[in-house]
Amino acid sequence: MFKKSLSSPHIHHPGYSTQGMMFRVILALLPAAAAYAWLFGWGVVINILLAVTVALACEAAMLTVRGRPLRPAITDGSAILTALLLVFALPPLAPWWLTTIGVAFAIVVAKHLYGGLGFNPFNPAMIGYVVLLVSFPRELTLWSLPAGLAAHTLDFGATLSYIFSGALPANLSIDALTSATPLDVMRTQLGLGQTTGEIMTAQPVFGFVGGKGWIWINLLLLAGGVWLIYRRLINWHIPVALLGSLFVISLLFYLLDPKQSPSPLFHLFSGAAILGAFFIATDPVTAATSNIGRLWYGAGIGVLIYVIRSWGGFPDGVAFAVLLMNMAAPTIDYYTKPRVFGHGKKDA
Repeated sequence: MFKKSLSSPHIHHPGYSTQGMMFRVILALLPAAAAYAWLFGWGVVINILLAVTVALACEAAMLTVRGRPLRPAITDGSAILTALLLVFALPPLAPWWLTTIGVAFAIVVAKHLYGGLGFNPFNPAMIGYVVLLVSFPRELTLWSLPAGLAAHTLDFGATLSYIFSGALPANLSIDALTSATPLDVMRTQLGLGQTTGEIMTAQPVFGFVGGKGWIWINLLLLAGGVWLIYRRLINWHIPVALLGSLFVISLLFYLLDPKQSPSPLFHLFSGAAILGAFFIATDPVTAATSNIGRLWYGAGIGVLIYVIRSWGGFPDGVAFAVLLMNMAAPTIDYYTKPRVFGHGKKDA
């Protein structure tokens, strides 16, 4: 009379499968990626295509070496998401070998050598980026000027030629196409004795809050992140704690010395803080798991971002802050895990 039921919980929702979650996160990133390409040129599109191709090739190769079936792992979207996040961190005119090394290291070493998806203790995209930043610092500083500031732009063919061969049109140098990021400009000019007001006024890369162009990318990232929270694909705890702690600590130093400390809005909208808050730090594999733990985890990342930006050796500290808190996540979980039902506090 009744069909034999399978084991509980009898719940199926494609949106909450690994594939469904990954592709929804990718969907939330696409508007910002489109704005990134619109503002910074064809290099973004080429880098995305290259990074995704390399990521899928490395994923397939490692699954084959490990004797695992290609599906569903090759189609779950995790490799594509890693590639896309890494492209957001790379200069639009990054040479092909730089993107290839970063993506390959992220997939092969940071993901599969630890056992694959679900076993990696560190965020693969951030591991790949840090390897590139430490190994090739010069290439990571050559950022294209956004639309409206660049005196020269490259069409698709010229961009493709530069990325794969390093060749530029005659009488055009890479210095005419690139400059430092807003965070790097701010850091350098403060070191030369200028005030934040003088820097924001004199440097053409700055708008009314932060870097020109960057604010629109960050607003779209913010919209995508809020949509992920609304769809319950991520929890609010980490983004709110990360951005809140970064805002509070930057506000404190801004109030103490506004001439030498950029405003909180500058810190939120000029770098990768919003990208990190919604799309990187919320990685369920490498983040803290309890709600209280997520608050501590996110707050720690926000504080570390400010510390590294202000006194560290790099203008933006999102990647290092995330990786440092990845290491702290197991300890945070140990002290913040909820009491097991039916056990006393000592037994739990």
